[in-house]
Amino acid sequence: MAIAPGDTIPDVTIMTLTESGPSPVKTGELLGHGKVVLFAVPGAFTPTCSDHHLPSFVVRNDDLRAKGVDTIACVSVNDAFVMGAWGEEHHVGDGIVMLADGNGEFTKAIGLEMDGSSFGLGTRSQRYAMIIEDGVVTTLNIETAPGTIVASGADAVLAAL
Repeated sequence: MAIAPGDTIPDVTIMTLTESGPSPVKTGELLGHGKVVLFAVPGAFTPTCSDHHLPSFVVRNDDLRAKGVDTIACVSVNDAFVMGAWGEEHHVGDGIVMLADGNGEFTKAIGLEMDGSSFGLGTRSQRYAMIIEDGVVTTLNIETAPGTIVASGADAVLAAL
């Protein structure tokens, strides 16, 4: 069963890339304080994710912060090195925390995995965006059509804030 508004974000260990290499982070700590926007992509460096989804949050970062967002994070079932390189390519800087759910544990814990085997991707995350306030999901927008950014892009999140 998928996570829903009113649910608390699970506390799972995932990774982020730091200057000294991959570093574990607990989702309960990172996503559990203040107003957080978390968006997920099926795969770093894939066309829709690279051309539209991540860039929408890079471009609208200041607008999201102006609405009171403390943390913006992107998660994908990729390793920390891939997420770090993808963030670097898109110049996310300190504006977006790039989270690597390499084993898909967080994605499974929130029930938003998808089968990307037909594309050679294996189990990945569905494309979504959520607003979390002090660890509780207040908004969850899941894309219903592959390759689209309607419900989960930065503009949709801004409209929900």
